[in-house]
Amino acid sequence: MIDALQMEFMRHALLAGLLVSLVCGVIGTLVVVNRIVFLAGGIAHAAYGGIGLAIFLGWPFLAGTLGVALAAAAAMAAVTLRARHRADAVVGVIWAVGMAAGVVLIDLTPGYRSDLMSYLFGSILAVPAAELAEMAAVAALVVAVVAAGYPGFLAMSYDPEFARIRGVPVAALYVLMLALIAASVVIVIRVVGLILVIALLTIPPFIAESFSGSLRGMMVRASVLSALFTVSGLLLSYALDLTSGATIILVAAAGFGGALLWRRLFPGRPVQAG
Repeated sequence: MIDALQMEFMRHALLAGLLVSLVCGVIGTLVVVNRIVFLAGGIAHAAYGGIGLAIFLGWPFLAGTLGVALAAAAAMAAVTLRARHRADAVVGVIWAVGMAAGVVLIDLTPGYRSDLMSYLFGSILAVPAAELAEMAAVAALVVAVVAAGYPGFLAMSYDPEFARIRGVPVAALYVLMLALIAASVVIVIRVVGLILVIALLTIPPFIAESFSGSLRGMMVRASVLSALFTVSGLLLSYALDLTSGATIILVAAAGFGGALLWRRLFPGRPVQAG
């Protein structure tokens, strides 16, 4: 491990993994508790259109991808708030259109030959210092917003109707939550790729749920688990010369299997509000 950390790209990869872990623990908990994994998946796949747009226009990765991801999140929020029974179909359309638009825009980029695997399965070993700064800024923003709005997110996550009666702006918080998911997805894609992003957003919170008595505790434990999976997967991929993003998810999947076995042998209580 010490030898690996002597290389700059490995240090960048480790830092990127830790930043992503923090975001996945916090936002992934909200995704799991609010049961919106499908929406998060739709945002992630629609974000591919942003990747294609950034490449086509020569924009930085974050600018193009974040813009499209936020637009997709806004569209999904509008649909799910006004016509929930139509949500699945609309999310599916946004999902497909985003992916298709990204591919076509990359095809139309003059002289560009895209390595699609790096976007589909991540390229954590190729994260430059400039993008690390952007990832840190996004991670800090996400954590700060969730911390500031924690009472509202807590109320919305467990009893939205009661929260609405008590004057909590549930609709606004819901839109904000989807926007935070969009921002989180953009930086997670850089590490594990589009195909695997949902696994890293959901597996650590799912495991943490069995060992947490509050939403805050679930976020902390999910962040720690995500960091453990990310660092372990990164080092394992380096040692065995494997694709980093896929290896990280397989390590997380092993943890998921262990959690399922634990739940079967030692049934625990679900996470409680607090």
